[in-house]
Parts: sequence; structure tokens; C-alpha cells
Amino acid sequence: MATGERISRRNNIPIIYTRGTHYEVGFDIGRTFSGLIQNHIAIISLFDEYLPLYETEAGRKVYEETLASVRKNFPQYVREMEGFAEGAKVPFYKLFLLHLDVILPNVLNQKTDQKKDTGCSTVCCNEPGEEIMGHTEDALAETLGHFYFVSAHIVSDTPQGKWKVKEEHFTSLCYAGFLPGLTMSYNHHGLAFTCNSIRPKKLSSGKTPGAFLLRAMLAAKNLSQVQQILLDTGCGAAEGISVNMTFLNQEGDRLFHNAEVGPAVDGANESELCIFTASPGEHVYHCNKYLRLQVPENESTMTSSNHRHATMKSFPKPRNRKDVINILGDQSDKEYSIFRETDVTQTIAVGIFDFVGKTLSVYADNPKKNDPILVLPLSLKSPSK
Repeated sequence: MATGERISRRNNIPIIYTRGTHYEVGFDIGRTFSGLIQNHIAIISLFDEYLPLYETEAGRKVYEETLASVRKNFPQYVREMEGFAEGAKVPFYKLFLLHLDVILPNVLNQKTDQKKDTGCSTVCCNEPGEEIMGHTEDALAETLGHFYFVSAHIVSDTPQGKWKVKEEHFTSLCYAGFLPGLTMSYNHHGLAFTCNSIRPKKLSSGKTPGAFLLRAMLAAKNLSQVQQILLDTGCGAAEGISVNMTFLNQEGDRLFHNAEVGPAVDGANESELCIFTASPGEHVYHCNKYLRLQVPENESTMTSSNHRHATMKSFPKPRNRKDVINILGDQSDKEYSIFRETDVTQTIAVGIFDFVGKTLSVYADNPKKNDPILVLPLSLKSPSK
């Protein structure tokens, strides 16, 4: 594969098992997947927009303010990214620009490409014997083939940052060059989650990018810790996200939670947060819009989400795994389908968490027409125990 070349859809998802400090794990990931990371950076169209902004005085100010904030609150994850950069031999600033996502153009009042609607879709089914969370991982078309699984065991003798976590053990599907946690993930405490991006109209500089909050969630032990992480008191989220989650080891009935996170703006120093809980017999649909928080949003993303929500609601209530797969594989809406295959946006993978069977099945193509390419066990045991 020559650098700068797109990859077609393939039945291939590599995985790395790694153990060490944050930097060592980041370096191992970067070195192992250097080809994918270098190629992703070479072809991803976001840089057509981000680099010219970064090179302005105002753009550099947003970059530096936000980097200073995460260095203060999440220094261990910055070290992880420095490991990626050095292992993959790519510039750190380009990796961090990817993690700024829409923050940079939004703060600078620059219009983003309205066609780049890349948000994901999630369905949770909470029925007896059928405790399922399904998720489409949707991204820019050039991201197709540029992802991998990371199973990491991180041990730090000198925990840093807000939460000072000494040990982490998690598995996460990762876009090439991005921190773990941004996509379907689970940890040894029993937390499993997926994420839907949301595009508020107004964002702020110097706040915590969503990718860093999701990375911090990989160490969370319970819902209380998740709430603290997402509130991010003292700083607050830089952008909007929706997190769908459950805990394997919770006592009593299965509960699914959807957390909507709003950005800290107008001088606020913590995120807006609203959590909905689905009890047995209930279900969750979530795309890329706020269903409960009253936060003004980007109209184009809302249009796509409205279409996908309408498609979901056209189905009978999901009662089992097959129902969830039928929804996530649906392509009946020709303009805004749930499973996407357009020149701009692709569903690069689909994940089906089964919390009765304790597995994560991952599909590299439409799950209605294909078998999973791999099935991972949802392990709750840390290697050090």
C-alpha cells in the first residue's frame, strides 16, 4: 500500500495486545500500526480544513489553549499520544488536531463541510435473555480500513491527572492515530460503552475534547465515576457527545444508560449532563442529536439523525439480537441510511454486545448479510489479578 492510498472494504481487523506505561503502550500501538496511521493522516480530508486554520494566529491559540488544558488534567493521555507519534513517526500536532475534531473551526466561526455527516447509530435492547447493545461505527470514507483493536494493560507507578488511576485494562476499537475509547469499548471493571458524536452550534477553546473524556472512561469502575468524568468539573467538555453504556457486573436487573453531554460554554467550568436509564422491557435509540438536553445544534447533523431515528421507529420494538441487527443493517432511506456506503461516509464496522453471552461480535460489513469477523469475550479479570 502506497502512502496516500484509500483502502477498500476488507474482512480484516487487526488487534494488538500490549502492556506498559501510557507512553510505552502508545509507542507500541504507533509502531505496530505505523503504516495505517501514516496513511490515514495522508489521506484524511479533515486536514484540508484544519491545517490552514492551525497556521493562523487565532487557530494556534485554540490549539495551544486546549493542549494546555489536557496536559494539566489528563497528562497521561497526552503521553500516550506522544507514544503514538514517536512509534508511528508522525508529527504530534497532526494527531492532536484530529482530536480537536470540529472544535477548531467552530471556535473560529468557520463553516465546516455540511456533507461530512459521519455520526454513528446505537440500539439497546433490554429483554429477558436478550440484553443487547448494537452500534454502527460510521466515519469519513477515507477511514475505511484504517482501524484496529487495542487490548491494553496500563500500569503507572506515579498516577497523574484528575483521576490518578494506577491501573487500566481495556479493549477498544480505535481509528488509526486516535486515543482508545472513541468507539466501541469495554474495561475489566465491566463497563461497556459506545459513543455518538453531537455537533452543538457553539463550542469553546481550552476545554476537554470528547476523545479525552471517553479515554478517561476506560478506567471507570461505576456509573458515579462515569458521571464525574463526563461532568469534568473545573473545566468541562469542549464538544457534544452521547455515551451508551452498561456494567456487566452490576447487581440486580440489567440497566442501560444514555448520557448526553453538552459543552461548557459562556464561562461554565463543567459539562452539561443528562442521563437516561432503560430498565428491563425498555430500549434505547440514539444517533447524533440531543434528545433531552436543550443545546442548539448543527442543522445538517440533526437532519441525518432525524432520518435515522425515523427509520428506527418504523421498526417494531427490538426484542432480540436479530431485531437489533435488522435495524443497524437497514438501508431503506436512500439519502440517510443507518448502514452507510456513500462516497463521503462509510459504516466501517458494526458491533453487537451480548451481555447474556458476554461477547462482542464485530462485523466488517453489513450485519444483515454477513457473519461477524471476530467475537471477543467480555473479560472482567485484569491480567495482574
